[in-house]
Amino acid sequence: MLILIYILFSVALLLLIFDLFIYSALNKLFRFTEQKSSNLNVSVVVAAKNEAANIHRLISALLNQNYSKDNFEVIIVDDTSDDNTFIAATEATKEIDNFRIIKVEDKLYKGKRGALDIGIKAAKHPYLLITDADCEPEKEWINSFANSFEVGNDLLFGIAPYRVANSITNLIARFENLRSNIIVFAFAKLGLPYSASARSFGFSKEAFYKIDGYKNTTDTLSGDDDLLLREAIKNNLNIGMIINSDAFVFSNTKDKFTDYVNQKSRHTSTSIHYSLKNKLLLGSWHLFNLISLFSIFALPFGTEFIFPIFIKLVIDIFVLNNFQNNFGCKINPLWFVILQINYELNLIYFFLKGLNFSDRWE
Repeated sequence: MLILIYILFSVALLLLIFDLFIYSALNKLFRFTEQKSSNLNVSVVVAAKNEAANIHRLISALLNQNYSKDNFEVIIVDDTSDDNTFIAATEATKEIDNFRIIKVEDKLYKGKRGALDIGIKAAKHPYLLITDADCEPEKEWINSFANSFEVGNDLLFGIAPYRVANSITNLIARFENLRSNIIVFAFAKLGLPYSASARSFGFSKEAFYKIDGYKNTTDTLSGDDDLLLREAIKNNLNIGMIINSDAFVFSNTKDKFTDYVNQKSRHTSTSIHYSLKNKLLLGSWHLFNLISLFSIFALPFGTEFIFPIFIKLVIDIFVLNNFQNNFGCKINPLWFVILQINYELNLIYFFLKGLNFSDRWE
């Protein structure tokens, strides 16, 4: 009994220390930073597959950027779509000089990274931004990345919230995106970046070729963003974050929960290919959370076993509520306990399901 008490309370203490570091890192990250106008030449590259229903919103958002059209171009790469993505994108941009729509012919790499590779090679500017065809970047997106490139960053990633919809799947997805972002951005601020969203991603062309492009990121079909980040870390490149709300990149969640599960499992499968250091840190973090959560099953042995899970949930609610607006999310804190427990359990399910991930580009 004493050994069990010692283990659970030690884990709760370690989790508290972890959370203090996370809270401190996020506090430093979200301090005010001045936004200036930039005139760097930037290429936006988008891989699109069966996105005819979404491509107009993306084009409209890019046209609405607070950035001179003389300083950026947009390259949309149609990756053998079965719908009329190519026609829709071509028609929408036929009178816009800084947009190009190209079709994939021969890809060097499978999946989305192959289409992105074609777009990057076609880009004429020295700085590259990546987003998805179903996204809508806010008006300062390009300018914010350009600002950060100007101060010496080689690779950047930004915040990509989900839009609100009236469904349980949407609520779960928005919460899990918030929870993941809190860890991702806090760890990056602490000098331990490990993940990035392809919905808001950027790098210099020089840095891309320095790490041999996507050559060393083919461990899995998914994760072109995370694995490119991994290679950047190996090569000691400067990595930065874009955090201002005018640079958010919004997108919709999946309508069906089964589609959301498949999406998350596919993304989670990439974690197997993180660096050993990041796997150990993330593994410890999630293990401490799970042990604290499951301490509730020790209650029959004594009421003191309520404290590890109580401490965990109080800290979770405090951190989530303090920073959710910074990540473009607004969820009633009354949902946090249920959503947090669901998040911890889903991590296990997504990881196990991700081990059987099917090689499909969606």
